[in-house]
Amino acid sequence: MSDYLARLNPEQRRAVETLDGPLLVLAGAGTGKTRVLTTRFAHILLSGRAAPSQVLAVTFTNKAAREMRERIAAMLGRPVEGLWLGTFHALAARMLRRHAALVGLQPGFSILDTDDQLRLLKQVMQQAGIDLHRFPPPVLLGQIQRWKDRGLTPARVTPAEDTDFAADRARALYAAYQERLAAVNAADFGDLLLHATELLRGQPDVLALYHRAFRYILVDEYQDTNLVQYLWLRLLAQEHRNICCVGDDDQSIYSWRGAEVENILRFEQDFPGAHIIRLEANYRSTAPILSAAAALIAHNVGRLGKTLRPGRNAPEGEKVAVVSLWDSEEEARMVGLRIEALRAEGHPLSEIAILVRAGFQTRAFEERLIAFGIPYRMVGGLRFYERAEIRDAIAYLRATLRPGDDLAFERILNVPKRGLGEVALRRLHEKARADTLPLAAAAERLLAEGALPGRAREALAALLAGFARWRGTLAHDGPVVALAAILEESGYVAMWQQDRSPEAPGRIENLKELARALADFETLEGFLDHVSLVMEKDESAAGDRVSLMTLHAAKGLEFDTVFLPGWEDGLFPNQRALEESGAKALEEERRLAYVGLTRARNRAVISHVANRRFYSGWQNAIQSRFIDELPEEEIERSGSAVFEREKRLAAPPVFSAAFPPALRGPRIRDLWEEPGRPVRAAPIGVGQRVFHQKFGYGVVTASADDRLDIEFDKAGAKRVLDRFVDPA
Repeated sequence: MSDYLARLNPEQRRAVETLDGPLLVLAGAGTGKTRVLTTRFAHILLSGRAAPSQVLAVTFTNKAAREMRERIAAMLGRPVEGLWLGTFHALAARMLRRHAALVGLQPGFSILDTDDQLRLLKQVMQQAGIDLHRFPPPVLLGQIQRWKDRGLTPARVTPAEDTDFAADRARALYAAYQERLAAVNAADFGDLLLHATELLRGQPDVLALYHRAFRYILVDEYQDTNLVQYLWLRLLAQEHRNICCVGDDDQSIYSWRGAEVENILRFEQDFPGAHIIRLEANYRSTAPILSAAAALIAHNVGRLGKTLRPGRNAPEGEKVAVVSLWDSEEEARMVGLRIEALRAEGHPLSEIAILVRAGFQTRAFEERLIAFGIPYRMVGGLRFYERAEIRDAIAYLRATLRPGDDLAFERILNVPKRGLGEVALRRLHEKARADTLPLAAAAERLLAEGALPGRAREALAALLAGFARWRGTLAHDGPVVALAAILEESGYVAMWQQDRSPEAPGRIENLKELARALADFETLEGFLDHVSLVMEKDESAAGDRVSLMTLHAAKGLEFDTVFLPGWEDGLFPNQRALEESGAKALEEERRLAYVGLTRARNRAVISHVANRRFYSGWQNAIQSRFIDELPEEEIERSGSAVFEREKRLAAPPVFSAAFPPALRGPRIRDLWEEPGRPVRAAPIGVGQRVFHQKFGYGVVTASADDRLDIEFDKAGAKRVLDRFVDPA
């Protein structure tokens, strides 16, 4: 038995040695997926089954491709040349360079970045007479990319796949955009796989060429493939059917960027006679963490099924901590204190992570870590106050408070777009220098002199009038209301509401979080000074630091200790998943929770709060249904909301005198909120029989505030908010 095979457990070895026919390797978290994939590649070469150039190996990132190449070379004891090893897009581009003429391109075609794509699409839309303000090009570009992810050329977009963008002209604009790309000998990122798939679909001789070329196909992270990637792979695997896909249906968490978990779920139907091997020995986490994760994910119906078990001789380990807290401020303080205690015990900060469901949650933890003097790094994103939408909003606040702040005024002059481009800005700078004035004062003088053309004059006059109005709001109603007025009346929030990119909802949530942060300060000056001090802290990511990131960014990583805050219904799972018909969105949220838990080696701390800050007020929260799905024998509950809940309910949060009831009125509450279910007018009493969409029928056993304790006929005792039940 070769040394490289001796290092594998029985499941891993079967996955390496099963070489003939289609194979799906269901590799659970921490089960040695990368080892299996690279060892299988090396085994194919060492056993003489294929030459290096006869194996197609597909990864999702350049980093993964580089690591696989290095590991294979180390196992073989020599560099390996001629490999078809890389990302989907890199391999598709390589294929297209060989056959560019067959898809209407020349071999030296350019691959455009997003800025160039938008510039080209704007030209196409302008030529078609489309109003770019009413129909923003980024929205159309997003739709085009979604079509490409589904393998749809303009000719393949059916009425069912079409949209009503620009009076049902989206498909025609897509076709014109593709023609324009071909005319300038260019492809965008989505074109690489789309063209490669169309090439294989429409050119039988080319397809036959690659069938002869590739004897084996290896695919990493198969659960994250989109439809066009799936089609490309199926076409290439038709002949030999020696395709091995490695993935984990329980970790499919990227549907928002086109991934389809159905690709892995239907593998046996796509490849009759396929082998399925489950890697279930986990070499990362302790038994309590694995048991909790297994019980949680078992509630998903759309899965192939596997159960992780400890694959190492390790101590039993701590139970999963579930900490119930009064509010989000206490939650951030709890995490900070526990990290301080761990550091005092010698726990490396680099082995600690805080994993949040939504980007806006990072703000409270960043500020608490800074206050405690705990160094941290943001992984896969920017720090809260560095994000573009937060910088824009703060620039609006600075320009409102300080009319002479030229940097702030210049940043938001044309954000959102209001027809004040480079020409208008140059005129402003010239006037400011000539008359020794701030930009805002120079703008007023240019308006008085009538020195600007009509559209620019009207836009600038409206902006200056807005600043005058917002200064009055700031003086009369305070900073929170002023921020709401600024972002609403300037059109800034509307800009993001109209944006159809996956990031747009998160940007709006970040703006809400900014309003919550602002509510902690009596004056705008105090808040702006605070932001400046926070941003001046050491930005270096080097050294021993806590990692702070979203759950999506954490996939593939692992840490000794993981904090999982914000496990409340409406936040995690998010409100969209709770309101969407069917279970698909909720099951993806549960997979995300599973990913979060399985990042932890030795310690996982889940937390939820009874109240979350809502601008200058508070709203009740209820623990996530995912906590209800954890096995009680594997968790340990603690926290103020457990021991002091009844006492605290009798004494609701106290609001600062700086924030009168008007600040908690409809204007703030309704500004960026989606319409939700209204608070119940008639209370539901103890003993009343009720119906809940998830838990079914039950009887109310206790009532406090808007929370009900209900004994459900089938689901047992649960605590829910009264607005989620109806009288039976």
